[in-house]
Formats: sequence, structure tokens, C-alpha cells
Amino acid sequence: MVAVALAGLAAGSINAVVGSGTLVTFPVLLAVGLPPVTATVSNSMGLVPGNLTGALGYRRELTGQRRLLLSLFPASVLGALTGAFLLLHLPAAAFETVVPVLVGLAIVLVATQPLLQRRLASRRTGAGPSPTDRVPLGRTLALAGCAYATGTYGGYFAASQGVLQIGLFGLLLPHSLQQLNALKNVLTLGVNAVAALTYVVVAADRIDWRAAGLVAAGSLVGGFLGGRYGRRLPSWLLRTLIVAVGLVAIVVLLT
Repeated sequence: MVAVALAGLAAGSINAVVGSGTLVTFPVLLAVGLPPVTATVSNSMGLVPGNLTGALGYRRELTGQRRLLLSLFPASVLGALTGAFLLLHLPAAAFETVVPVLVGLAIVLVATQPLLQRRLASRRTGAGPSPTDRVPLGRTLALAGCAYATGTYGGYFAASQGVLQIGLFGLLLPHSLQQLNALKNVLTLGVNAVAALTYVVVAADRIDWRAAGLVAAGSLVGGFLGGRYGRRLPSWLLRTLIVAVGLVAIVVLLT
């Protein structure tokens, strides 16, 4: 019980700052004897409180992003429902084969985001867009597609969902890394909350309520700590952490 609660604490902090907190909780839940699907379902439920406190901690960085959030949130929710359906109906190996490739792509996108954004900005005239400007329709549709894809991934497995979101959104938006992180926190909250509600309704027999409660208690505190202190990290350090966590994720998923 102590190990699961501490894993929840670590995961809540990691999710608020980077993402990939599931890489801490999921192995611990397996180690204490939970079957893989039960561990995934219970973990998704337990991380919701940490997602909430992490999102609240980054509320200042959400300034000017209300319109964008309203356009992306439905796609993330639909993706979460799709991912939850896949988890309950498809063999895990079918999707996990693709996961390391997706995480690797996200790492490349996060690492090269400054270079890509500078090249894109050099093609624009004037001062260039700010995060509060209206996003063009074509780019909004591309972002919605990314939100749906990462929501599906998050509803199915969740690990490194944040790395994927920051990598993809960073390629399409002129936001700073901390603003992208704030956007990621809100969308991840929606994905995990919808997936958790789906599990309660259609798969309550696969939930280990004690494990979910312990992860929830730990992630609640961890999300608060991550949201309070993670937003103070400089962009270069945050980017380094994201890349490092992503590389660890690939190693864990391949072993």
C-alpha cells in the first residue's frame, strides 16, 4: 500500500511537469500482483486527481488559450472513449507494438521544436503570431486530429501521452513550452477522467478500488507539487526532462 501511494505521488508530480507518470505506477501495480488490464484501468482512475491539481497549478499559463481548449477538448474526449474501447476489446500487444515508435517520434519533435518553430517563423511576415491569436482553421483541424490521436493513446495506455501531446502541439503552435504544458495538462485531465468514467460504467469488475484510491491519494499531492514548482523550470531544463523521460519510456516499453 505504501509503495502504490508513493508511486502515485511520483506519477502525479511527473505528469504535471512532463507526462509519463504511468511509467512509475504501472510497473508498481504489476509488481503487487494486479493483472495488466486491471492495473491499467485502476491506474487511469487514480491519476485523475493528480491531473486536476496539476492543471490548476498551470492555470496562469492557460491565459489566452480558452478558444483553443474549447476546440480541442471534444476531440480529446472522443479519443479517450475510443482508447477505452480498444483497451477492453483488443489484445494489448496489438497497440503496444506501436507505442515505442510513437514515443520516439514525440521525443524528436520535442527536441527539435525550437529549430522547427524558428524556421516556420522565418517564413511569416511581421512579428508573427502569439499564443492569444486565433488559430487558422486548417491548423485547428490538424490540432484536433492530434488531440484525437493522443486521446485514443491515452485512453488505451496513457504512458507518455504528455510527451506525444507536447511534441505534436509544439510543431503546430507558436506557444512556449510552459504554455504547451498547461494545454497538455487540461487535455490529459479530460482524457483520463472520461476513460475512468467509462471503466466505472462498463468495466467496474476490472477495477481494483484499493489500488485506485491509493494512486489517487498520492497523485493528488504529487500533482499539486508538480504544478506549483514545475512551472518555474526554464524551458531548456523542461525540454531536457521531457526527452529524458521519453527515452526511459522507450527502454521500459521495449523490455
